Amino acid sequence: MQSTHYNLSFINSILKGFGQIFLQENPYSGILFLIGIAVGSPILAISAILATVCGTLSAELLKYNKHEIESGLYGFNTALIGVALMLFLKPIFMTWILIIISSIIATFIQYYLLSKKLPLFTFTFVIITWLIIFFVNHFYIELLNQKEFISQSATTFNFTSLIKGFGQVIFQDNLISSCLFILGILINSPLAVIYGGVGAILSGFLAYLFKMPLESINNGLFSYNAVLCAIVFANTELKNMFWALCSILLSLFLVLVMTHFQLMQLTFPFVLSSFIMFSIKKRLVTKKH
Repeated sequence: MQSTHYNLSFINSILKGFGQIFLQENPYSGILFLIGIAVGSPILAISAILATVCGTLSAELLKYNKHEIESGLYGFNTALIGVALMLFLKPIFMTWILIIISSIIATFIQYYLLSKKLPLFTFTFVIITWLIIFFVNHFYIELLNQKEFISQSATTFNFTSLIKGFGQVIFQDNLISSCLFILGILINSPLAVIYGGVGAILSGFLAYLFKMPLESINNGLFSYNAVLCAIVFANTELKNMFWALCSILLSLFLVLVMTHFQLMQLTFPFVLSSFIMFSIKKRLVTKKH
């Protein structure tokens, strides 16, 4: 009986880990996010599960904070690592090994960030993915996935960026996956969907005004960081709209700069802009008291 309870608790932590990708501590949200990944690519879903299990299990073996583990805080970065590495690298044995090792290392980094109470969200995923891609590019180039992505030409800005902006958070550019992600957020926080939607369409429209490639805009590549920036500030307090807006605009600026210099963005614009806004907000609150 105790073993059954542990298994259910562990599965719940895994699903919450997927839910935390969109800052939703909800196992049902996590299920929908996982299904959305599987719809886009079953192998990406498998690699995400492996990475999340490795990260969560490592945290348990190291006896880290039980509440943080059960909340899925050791799962979402590893899930993103699993998806990213399987997407950018060839699906061979070495890639699976890298996913396992990276997920374990991510656990240590995440523990440090949580212990310092640093609101850096997906920074662990970003830094590990950057380092691995850098290493592979310089020392193991044959491991890179050389698959060519055929982009369809677009002539007008359309509102698919509103939907696909959600999908691109987990590297999905199809509408079904994107809609499943939106549904997963909706069942836990309708307000987060509204905030995320506004962030997606605002950043997409501004990218259009700056004459960014329409294919990329319509596929949500200029929106997904804004979606996360908006969701992290989703709250019934009106003043949080200001912080969300500032974070969205700053993240878009970072996206445009990184696009210009052809740098791999991942969710770094979200991480940096939200961290800056939280830091400013915290200082203002401290001064008032």
